[in-house]
Amino acid sequence: MTKKLTNSNEKAPLTGQQEYVTVTVNGQWLGIPINQVHDVFVVSEMTPIPLCPPEIVGLLNLRGRVVTAVSLRRRLRMSDLSECGRRMAIGLEQGGEAYGLLVDDVGEVLRLNMETLQPNPVHLDPRWTSLSLGVSQLSGKLLIILDVEKALLFETEAEAA
Repeated sequence: MTKKLTNSNEKAPLTGQQEYVTVTVNGQWLGIPINQVHDVFVVSEMTPIPLCPPEIVGLLNLRGRVVTAVSLRRRLRMSDLSECGRRMAIGLEQGGEAYGLLVDDVGEVLRLNMETLQPNPVHLDPRWTSLSLGVSQLSGKLLIILDVEKALLFETEAEAA
């Protein structure tokens, strides 16, 4: 028997098609639901924030709007990229706040049939499963579907919940 993926807000299985913006972090392919993506941008200047959680890298100015920059690598307890190339971010909004989710690279937009999504494999690293809604196997690669709400939940908020 196979489990069907469910939306965190719903109990019924997800059906139909959904589009995902694909990104890469540490060589892993991730899908972010396109309906949650506001922008894709190159990070320029960032202002550090003292005494904040380690995954919060700083503040960005995105067309006059203050955006909190969150490193998905740090969120997954991985080391930062040592190269000084361009830094990519996905603009998201959660709880009325604007975030820039820093990723290694941004790919294409994929349309997936929701019925083909699978639950997380048993042996998937717990760092990935903690932020995943499920997976899809495409062209010999594993696409992890990112749970944006969990990715932007910080320790102090998690402890309060």
